[in-house]
Amino acid sequence: MKKVIHSLLTVLILSGVFCCNSSISNKPNIIIILADDMGFSDLGCTGAEIHTPNLDRLADNGLLFTNCYNAARCWPTRASLLTGLYSHNTGIEDKGYLHNQCVTIAEVLQTAGYATIMSGKWHVGNNREHWPDKRGFENFYGIPAGGGLYFYPSKFLDRPIYRNSELVKPDSATFYSTDNITTEAIKFISEAEPSNKPFFLYLAYIAPHFPLQAWPEDIAKYEGIYDAGYETIRQNRFARQQKLQVVPPGLKLSPPEYGNWSEVNAKEESLKMAVYAAMVDRMDQNIGILINYLESIGELENTLILFLSDNGATAEGINRSPGAEIGTAYSFVGTGRNWANVSNTPYRKYKMQALEGGIITPLIAHWPTGINKGKRLVTELVHINDIMPTCLEIAGINYPEQFNGNPVLPLDGISLNPFFNNKKYNIERTIFWEHAGNSAIRVNDKKLVKSRNSPWELYDIKNDPTELNNLITREPELADSLENLWNKKAKKMGVRK
Repeated sequence: MKKVIHSLLTVLILSGVFCCNSSISNKPNIIIILADDMGFSDLGCTGAEIHTPNLDRLADNGLLFTNCYNAARCWPTRASLLTGLYSHNTGIEDKGYLHNQCVTIAEVLQTAGYATIMSGKWHVGNNREHWPDKRGFENFYGIPAGGGLYFYPSKFLDRPIYRNSELVKPDSATFYSTDNITTEAIKFISEAEPSNKPFFLYLAYIAPHFPLQAWPEDIAKYEGIYDAGYETIRQNRFARQQKLQVVPPGLKLSPPEYGNWSEVNAKEESLKMAVYAAMVDRMDQNIGILINYLESIGELENTLILFLSDNGATAEGINRSPGAEIGTAYSFVGTGRNWANVSNTPYRKYKMQALEGGIITPLIAHWPTGINKGKRLVTELVHINDIMPTCLEIAGINYPEQFNGNPVLPLDGISLNPFFNNKKYNIERTIFWEHAGNSAIRVNDKKLVKSRNSPWELYDIKNDPTELNNLITREPELADSLENLWNKKAKKMGVRK
């Protein structure tokens, strides 16, 4: 009985009860799906043993970008994704919300006749005046204040759920946020059908962010798998990555940052990762339901679906519930540094840091009518700032110089549309990072990076993506040049050092 409502919705979708006119508009529908704290190797198509057949299907019939960057943490990434600007240009870093000199994808698409929908975790403005409906979303279901909620209610977090402006108190027997976020998104799409508009959906899952909580039957699928320990799982993932060619040939795996498996509580550690895998698995199941729904209404072909993660896996070894059964609503733990090192295979470090493990994400793009057929791996450098201009270009909309009477900052990103047509940028790209003292700048293949209160390091990312060979003493002039460029950009954006 736990998932009766969710299962019933699946049946209704497949039977055509929720049905609207095929090809509701010549303009493409757009769906952005964002995972929370998911590592680079946590999908089947990027090397995982986790079952993600639906995301793998999207990658197998579209594009898999293997050098896409986010902003290293939840809210900076969300701000950049929604606006096409670096987070320091949006107001989120200083004010905690999006200021009026930026405009969201939803705001621009809404003015062009799109139905705009958001379901899930907002986290770019907790106060009522900064909610999704104030930033272009006609319909919103989810949590303005952030994530961390799976079962309802939470004994650990105060996370009110809203449908538009109304407080929602769901049935605790059937609620699981990943399921409900999907169900509500599909309802909103169905309700938009009479308008005959194309739709834009921002589907922001909470999974697999801690706490580790999942349905028992999903956890059971992974019982015993992680008894093999960190090293075996990581090496197996790396081997699959090489076979799938999602890492460069001849790449050296970064050194492990976990201890000896024989010296930890193996039963507990194995269960942690089993629950984490179950959370990713459940997210993929829900994406499958959404795909089936789009097929049932004849809109999958004309829908651009983008999937990515807001940052790498986190090293936060949180435990607010000692003694509670891991995976249940009574437990509040995270996987911790050891499993995060596995999730971020083959890269170094974690969420919040600007080394590759903290900022690189798989980006899947699927759009049958707009992307040349057949799976393609895209290795060129791209950034979440590129998503806003991509959405506007495929919708045939110009980016505004003003919005609601306010001047709007120029875009920091560029459109991904050339890749959809099997082309390349053929331009020099400079990407900037700063969050909580973790900083980096990448110009083409060279990257200058430092963690908070640590010295700068210099890497040739094309030949050394796992950042093993620090060139700082060998190429001091290049390092100085990149540092000067970083300082100029930081000053222009008002970064506080």
